[in-house]
This record gives sequence, C-alpha cells and structure tokens, in this order.
Amino acid sequence: MDINEILQYLPHRYPFLLVDRVLELEENKRILALKNVTMNEPFFPGHFPHHPVMPGVLIVEAMAQAAALLSFKSMGVKPDENSVVYFAGIDNVRFKRPVVPGDQLIFDVEITQSKRNIYKYKGVARVGDQVATEAELMCALKTLS
Repeated sequence: MDINEILQYLPHRYPFLLVDRVLELEENKRILALKNVTMNEPFFPGHFPHHPVMPGVLIVEAMAQAAALLSFKSMGVKPDENSVVYFAGIDNVRFKRPVVPGDQLIFDVEITQSKRNIYKYKGVARVGDQVATEAELMCALKTLS
C-alpha cells in the first residue's frame, strides 16, 4: 500500500499520520509497514533539542496505526466518519533502542486474537536488525452515533 491507499484507511493526517508505506499484508494475520523518521518531524525540536529522539508513545501509536490498517483490510471495509479505532490496552511495552532522525522504522504487527470488534496484536518496531520497541496492543473498533 502506498500513502494514497493508507489515507483511505486511516483518519490520521499530518502531523499524526505515522505510517508511510505498507510492505506486506496478510489479511487476518500480519502487516509489515514502515515510517521514515526525518529531522522535519514536529516533535524533534522539543524532544530533545540537542539530542533528538522519537517519543516512545509515538512509536507505539505508529504500531497501532499499522494494526488498524491490518484490521480494516482484513474486514474488507474502509472506515468512514462514523467509525474509529481506539486503544483499549497496551501491555508489555519495552523500549530497547532510541529512534533518531534518519532511522527507518519497520513495524511487524500480527493479530493474536479477534472477537467481535476487539483485536489483540503483538508488535515489534525495528531499525535495521535491531529491535527498537515491542508491545502488545488491544484495540476496539467503534461506530459513532
């Protein structure tokens, strides 16, 4: 999936769209997505000015965006203004390596469980062959009324 297709499945927009491309997607199983981390990111001037580091919560958010893409593609639906995916839980998060400008984050997210509109995932974010972040995510698809 290129950025144009990603925009059809995620409601996020700049500066909060954190997935640039989908490299692989196996419906109902896993997704491999990437984010190019550049010095132009809006958070770097404040986190931290003399040693820029991508905030860990944004790495986890990017992982969740990849998970949402996997879920919507697996369900065969495109979200509309009446649907949203919320975090329902985040467990066992580990930050193993800082992510800095010039890095390319690769998100490998797999569905571990799904029931109704609740999905559980295991995700790993890597830079090259190094693990940057690991997390277990739970998300809920909600229809707004």
